[in-house]
Amino acid sequence: MSTRAELAEIAKLEALRPFHGILPDEEANIQPIVSLFPKWNIEQADRNWCAGFVYYCCVKAGFSIPYSPNECISCSLAGCGGWEEFAIGDKRIEYHCGSDDNFIPEAGDIVLYDRVINNLEHDHIGIVLEDKKDKIIVAEGNTYNDNVSRVLVRYKDEHIRAYVRIPDDFSY
Repeated sequence: MSTRAELAEIAKLEALRPFHGILPDEEANIQPIVSLFPKWNIEQADRNWCAGFVYYCCVKAGFSIPYSPNECISCSLAGCGGWEEFAIGDKRIEYHCGSDDNFIPEAGDIVLYDRVINNLEHDHIGIVLEDKKDKIIVAEGNTYNDNVSRVLVRYKDEHIRAYVRIPDDFSY
């Protein structure tokens, strides 16, 4: 049984591992993430694997989602834009704009960001671990574009583009 609560627990553990891409004097350890995307390699993923981390955690939590669902017209779930297309295109998945003050994020929700890494729309993604009044605790890959995963605090502000809520036991 795959649940968002289990997804949050797995994401926390995996982020604290931590995963990292190519670092000075350290070999990358993101092969388990990269291997889920057949057309990708570590060099291509380097500094661009936040969405791959989210997908990896979803798979590890037991969610049945192909890396490139039909709803992902422009890319696969290795990209933040692919997650947005997938969520909007599959009516079983909830998609909530970040500006929706009535939506309360829960552990296991996926959060899409604008302008936190590259100053672009949907340039980053993470998994909500906990909701606070004006902040969320999240697990993310490739945080701050430093090529490392971690658990951190993000403010609920204009950088949150949307939340994606995959139903428990979701199967594509």
